Amino acid sequence: MQKFGGTSLANSESREQAIEKVLEAKKSYDSIVVVVSAMGRLGEPYATDTLLSLIDIQNTKLSDRELDLLMSCGEIISCVNIANLLNEKGLKAYALTGGDAGITTDNKHRNAEILNVDTEHLQNILKEGFIAVVAGFQGKGTNNEITTIGRGGSDTTAALLGAALNAEAVEIYTDVDGIMTADPRVCPTASIIDEISYTEVFQMADSGAKVIHPRAVELARRAGIPLIIKNTFSTAKGTYITQYNKLERRTIAEKLITSIAHRRSRVQFSVDGDIDDEKFFGQLADMGVSIDMINIFPQKSVFTIEDEKKSVVLELLKVFNAKYTFVESCCKVTVIGERMTGVPGVMAKIIKSLSSSGIKILQTSDSLTTIACLIKESDLEKAVKALHKDFEL
Repeated sequence: MQKFGGTSLANSESREQAIEKVLEAKKSYDSIVVVVSAMGRLGEPYATDTLLSLIDIQNTKLSDRELDLLMSCGEIISCVNIANLLNEKGLKAYALTGGDAGITTDNKHRNAEILNVDTEHLQNILKEGFIAVVAGFQGKGTNNEITTIGRGGSDTTAALLGAALNAEAVEIYTDVDGIMTADPRVCPTASIIDEISYTEVFQMADSGAKVIHPRAVELARRAGIPLIIKNTFSTAKGTYITQYNKLERRTIAEKLITSIAHRRSRVQFSVDGDIDDEKFFGQLADMGVSIDMINIFPQKSVFTIEDEKKSVVLELLKVFNAKYTFVESCCKVTVIGERMTGVPGVMAKIIKSLSSSGIKILQTSDSLTTIACLIKESDLEKAVKALHKDFEL
């Protein structure tokens, strides 16, 4: 199973390199399924955002059903193009929509839930010697109309079909050599991670790292199928993702922390007094506000949200007549590592590292495999560099 993202298909040269990766795989495997995203990014003629720019998306009278028809075109064009290129190389290739490949969803357009995967048709195509080229990001509703499954959906398509076909592995091709220990734009000393567990990479994605969609990781984890993040444009080995206990290079001498991720544009609210927390946070959820970090005390609640939801929270606080303060321009920095579970001293080391760099911690939260710290966004680069150095990443 191979999946190629938009940057891997943006122009004729990059598509030729993607085709070479398929040809290489064909030397080792009898059956290959290739999942493709739309070609390129905003500005490229068939990219999803370019297609959406054809209409005034903010004021359109089109229904979500019609928007799905438009958004699905990019992947369909891409899969036909790649099938054609493979045929030109002398291989048999068969282009399929997500629905053709057997993906059935509910009828909620633009973010449909997957209900079932029936691979009978897909397996028949593979038995006939075809390379199946599938349009990612989409399925077919129970009413037989085309649906899309949300951003990052092509990763999900690849993992979903990989699980249904019991694939040996799912290779996710992009424009980087693998998953890195931190964002290299923030931390220039970040390095490629050879191996990482499903849990760790899921936490990275959930904590802001743009590596692979969390849904795809969860689907692969449940099926026990390895994911491999590779570069379309190099021969780098990439990052191998599987169960923690199956990672070959894990030893007791290895580092506790695998990576550092971050999320910008956070706002921290501190609400004083005895308000009805259940009602207040319930109404926030109904209004589409996702709480990031939260600490609740008898007479105080402290929580963080995305900056774009600040006005919604402020309006609700007025309704509750609550006393509050807020801090803008914050970011959340998260250290991630499955080996830290049950190990004392990790939090102390984080506090020492940040304090030594003159960074004030505004709030913390943790799980078995993560510790997150809220800091001012102006301290982000300094914080990530300090933690990366002190945890020897």
